[in-house]
Amino acid sequence: MNNLYEAFHKYFKVVVADTPELLEEVFRIRFQVLCVEQRLPGFDISNYPDGLESDSYDQHSCHILLQHRDSGDFMGTVRLIMFDPMNPEKPFPMELHTRFDPELFDITKLSRCHTAEISRFVILERYIRRRADRCTAKNIEGNKKNTVTERRCFPNIGLSFVVGILRLSAQYDLKNWVSVMDPALNRLLSYFGADLNPVGPLIDYHGLRRPYFIRIIDAVNKMHSKDREAWELATENGKYYSYDDEQP
Repeated sequence: MNNLYEAFHKYFKVVVADTPELLEEVFRIRFQVLCVEQRLPGFDISNYPDGLESDSYDQHSCHILLQHRDSGDFMGTVRLIMFDPMNPEKPFPMELHTRFDPELFDITKLSRCHTAEISRFVILERYIRRRADRCTAKNIEGNKKNTVTERRCFPNIGLSFVVGILRLSAQYDLKNWVSVMDPALNRLLSYFGADLNPVGPLIDYHGLRRPYFIRIIDAVNKMHSKDREAWELATENGKYYSYDDEQP
């Protein structure tokens, strides 16, 4: 495997939050980021007296934790909101809080049981800060080569979440991703080809955000074309969502 693959497995571990204890870690991290650090507007700390941020969508969501291997600490979390088997026509949050361009996107044409919304993509501030401090120190030294090497060898945290999201998506036979994201986050994902396609205008929903959609096979193919090492890592070299060279 490539250096990026080896570096990811050296530093990170993707953990599926499938126990009450791990779910509590998910909700505690979200409370810290959204309510205490207040990185998004609209999350009042007084609404969560137990120190856990959760909502009704968590009952039919799959959750991922990103763990730092050396310390064992959990660094962040993301969820996939699945269709609700008790209410299969229940709208995804993006349907309730955004508008779509009808020439770009028609959600009624998607199989809801094969679609999930990427949501609550959060990283604890101290890990973002550590990353920034490392890069700044390298820049001060004036050694451009070392900076590039470190950024390449220490995987992008966004890519680390894509690893987990892809594996969960394969497990549940998902075909489509939708999301409501800050465009800056989507640009971050674009560095290795995992960005989604905008399908509507900016809206004010926990800050300025935009609705996005992509077929998962298109995301996989784009990663394969743009960043082969990232593709090998995210798909385990094709074990999850093989590259389809017949796709346009």
